[in-house]
Amino acid sequence: MLTGERRREIDAVIDRLWANGLPDLKTVIDQICDLLFLRLHDAAAWGRMREMAPEVLFTEMRERVFPGLREGAAMLIGTPALLVQTMDAIDRLDLADRDLMGDVYEHLLSKLDASGRNGQFRTPRHIIRMMTALAAPRPGEHVCDPAMGTGGFLTAAAACASVRLTGLDIDPTMVRLAGMSLRLAGVTDADLRRCDALEADVSPACDLVLANPPFTGRRDSAAPGLAPASTKRTELLFLALILRMLREGGRCAVIVPDSLLFGTTRAHRLLRERLVTENTLRAVISMPGGVFRPYAGIATAVLLFTRGGTTDRVWSYEMHADGFSLDDRRVPVPEDDIPDILARFSHLEDETVRPRTAQSFFVPADEIAAAGYDLSYRRYARAEAVPQDVPPPAVILAEIRETERRIAEDLAKLEAMLDD
Repeated sequence: MLTGERRREIDAVIDRLWANGLPDLKTVIDQICDLLFLRLHDAAAWGRMREMAPEVLFTEMRERVFPGLREGAAMLIGTPALLVQTMDAIDRLDLADRDLMGDVYEHLLSKLDASGRNGQFRTPRHIIRMMTALAAPRPGEHVCDPAMGTGGFLTAAAACASVRLTGLDIDPTMVRLAGMSLRLAGVTDADLRRCDALEADVSPACDLVLANPPFTGRRDSAAPGLAPASTKRTELLFLALILRMLREGGRCAVIVPDSLLFGTTRAHRLLRERLVTENTLRAVISMPGGVFRPYAGIATAVLLFTRGGTTDRVWSYEMHADGFSLDDRRVPVPEDDIPDILARFSHLEDETVRPRTAQSFFVPADEIAAAGYDLSYRRYARAEAVPQDVPPPAVILAEIRETERRIAEDLAKLEAMLDD
């Protein structure tokens, strides 16, 4: 566990680096992660460098070590003293404790997320765990994420089963951070590629796709014929890409914006129709808007489907709480629907009798088709009738007569006053 003392020490290193000339927080995190990778990758070389004089160490790192780490790498730490202070802090971490190193890495990434400077925000870890549990990776499967970011889904899949991993991302920094995340989890053979997934020539080779691709953006170009209709919306293009990546019988758990469930454009409707009529859409789990705060307040949903076949019915669930407050603070709270979601999904046969007033229920595919392939929970939910304590009809009639009698008396008094 990352103690408060170690967390404060790491934060102090970040503050020192940022205050001494590094241009932004992303660059600061890059420099620390490069040093962490160096110590993890070659402990012997790290030990030799720690015996060097600060000025010699500084020159060695700047001219030989960093350029050899990866293409384009450069040491930007400005002084020998600052480099030694940073390496001292890393030396005080127990790199043999994989859980501790995972916590350190998550803390670094959380600082990067909180800055909002690079426009990339990780999926909350508990949502990743929920989706991975729902998708249930199996030993030997090929698991892919076409927008892997820092590799959260791939790391979670590797923790569940011995799987083959492929991750794509357009940002080289994300590719490198994902590699370190997987290495800290003991995975060294993942196929991580820097590429624009929407432009890539992909084949249907994946057994399972776990993803939270970019949404609410627009693209000027994508692979020919990717979407079922002309569109520039990234959420539609990535969903179409995932369908192309999956082999027949392959499974997917993907986060989409809530608007994808009911959007009225031709591309929205055709893609939803394709999900229902040409594939097996198993579940739609609507999540509240606060799940991705403080980075975004947009409501989202998880789609669970299998490529191929046809859909008979879809399980719809409205999540009200995820174990954290839905404001920008995101502090732990007792209310949490995730255990209920996992329990119900593992026994879907028991959900057939659930009424439309419940938090979860099945919707037949023909009803979905009649509604223009609307997949939103609220389209099919019914408000529960609240019993009221209503008096018997005879009592109500008596009250009405009494009211009328009083009105008649008041009118008679008014008329008498006018006659006077």
